[in-house]
Amino acid sequence: MRILLVEDDIRLAETLAEALTDERYVVDIAADGETGWHQAQSLDYDLMLLDLMLPELDGISLCHRLRSHGYSLPILMLTACDTIDHEINGLDVGADDYIVKPVDLQKLFARIRALLRRGSQIASPVLEWGELYLNPSTCEVGYGENPIHLTPKEYSLLELLLRNGRRVLSRSVMIEHVWSLESPPEEHTVKVHIRGLRQKMKAAGANEDLIETVHSMGYRLNRNYSKLR
Repeated sequence: MRILLVEDDIRLAETLAEALTDERYVVDIAADGETGWHQAQSLDYDLMLLDLMLPELDGISLCHRLRSHGYSLPILMLTACDTIDHEINGLDVGADDYIVKPVDLQKLFARIRALLRRGSQIASPVLEWGELYLNPSTCEVGYGENPIHLTPKEYSLLELLLRNGRRVLSRSVMIEHVWSLESPPEEHTVKVHIRGLRQKMKAAGANEDLIETVHSMGYRLNRNYSKLR
């Protein structure tokens, strides 16, 4: 899941982004409303965290602009203003929920999960490739009866591969989907994470070449192991 955080307090934004990354979200940061508007037009986001008081374009105006242009992504507003008037204004222009600063992280995570569930008409299906499975709802990964414990980046890469199956994904495409716009790594980093992912899958009983390298192109799942469980 990719989240756009529109927040002009850079220290707070970085703290929230780090916490959300640990929860396996990809987070992009915009420091003002106009930048948030342009980024929302450039990429498909699953949710927006939107500060109320912003330079260039305030949160209420940005929310109204998004809704008036047909953007339906869930919007969770952040504000230091604990008044009913601000809450009503935010909800009236199309925000889905509201949370007051200082932000309680566990409450924030719960609100985000609720909004993402509400935005899905059906529950996220378990992704499978042979004996390999990944449950997006619980973040559980395993091979057969053996659980696999992954880092957030390994988890995101595996989910991306499972959602694309036999489609070849280049390292640049993987970086675009799994890393934030602010801190894209060198392409070699993808190779390192794929190596770690393969080692953990092998330890759980999977074949080493379940994730297949397509020379000079990228990675995909091996068709030989796609038989349903």
